Amino acid sequence: MNDEQTLIEQAKHNPEAFSALYDVYFPRVYAYIAYRVGRKTDAEDLTADVFMRVVRALKGFEYRTDNAFAAWVFSIAHNAVVQFYRRLPPPALSLDDVPHIQGSAHSPESLYADQERFKHLHAMIKTLAPRRQEIVTLRYFAGLKNREIAQVLGLDERTVASHLSRALDDLQRGYERELGADYEIER
Repeated sequence: MNDEQTLIEQAKHNPEAFSALYDVYFPRVYAYIAYRVGRKTDAEDLTADVFMRVVRALKGFEYRTDNAFAAWVFSIAHNAVVQFYRRLPPPALSLDDVPHIQGSAHSPESLYADQERFKHLHAMIKTLAPRRQEIVTLRYFAGLKNREIAQVLGLDERTVASHLSRALDDLQRGYERELGADYEIER
């Protein structure tokens, strides 16, 4: 039994023990949801809702494979985002709501440049097919591995890898077209 399994079993019997799992998963779930919904208040509400659902359903969760818990939590987050969009049209992204790099080592100019790059990347990701947008978001904003993404979306792992590769190729071609130069996207 690994550390995560131990935490899950403890949390099933003692809700106070859930805080350790929350501390591990909150930043990733919040980042994923914030990127998908675009507004800080909506992201906060949805993230709270996701963790309430996780706590309520935790007793029924069975740890079968490594990363099963992450896939399960992100399946709940993904479903919450889908339900959110069924209720409301997607909002415009506000740069005020985008998490940015903290610290005094960054000048205002570099923070502005980072925000502009993020805004540009967000616009380019929005040009991808919806499935590829979701896969890129889960991979790079939520930090999931292909196997976990496959579990969240109910796809084969090779299908996820193929969509991700093609999405990155499309993004790279888009950057090259716009910047007029070779631009290597980190994979």
